[in-house]
Amino acid sequence: MILLRHGQSEFNLHFSATRRDPGIEDPHLTPAGQAQAEAAAAALAETTLTRMIVSPYTRTLQTAAPIIASRPLTIEIDPLIRERYAFSCDIGTSPDALGARFPDHDFAHLPDPWWPDGFEPEASVIERAAQFRAQMAARPDWRETIVVSHWAFILALTGRSLMNGTWIIYDPNSPAPAELVWHP
Repeated sequence: MILLRHGQSEFNLHFSATRRDPGIEDPHLTPAGQAQAEAAAAALAETTLTRMIVSPYTRTLQTAAPIIASRPLTIEIDPLIRERYAFSCDIGTSPDALGARFPDHDFAHLPDPWWPDGFEPEASVIERAAQFRAQMAARPDWRETIVVSHWAFILALTGRSLMNGTWIIYDPNSPAPAELVWHP
């Protein structure tokens, strides 16, 4: 399957410059992040994909949009693949507000809130990644699936740190990474 990290968000832009939390909840993509999303859609245009799994954060939904616009896909919104809750950007948006902002997607299955109540330990993200790995390994269509997710989740799943707007091909039958470095 393809694991795509969302494009640059407003949070990423400010945090990268200052290394301090700028206090932006559920940030949108920057113009650079939107360009990264468009570039990913173009680069993946010839890739056979039938399913997309997207984290419910605005930045992942915006990153997914150009790919969705380019082909028919079965779309799943799944909070299991969300970011590790550690900063203001990890405070999500209610399912009702997401539904109003992204009316083509179904958010009715999400609890409110669908993100954790506070800081999420590394072990929790690793556990979510293991659960997702097992779910995907059991699916016959994992090779035709694209997952639009976040830095910490992809790190926990693969052991690899991805830059905004980049992707890797991943086999969910691969073993869990032995060692993770949790600072970007």
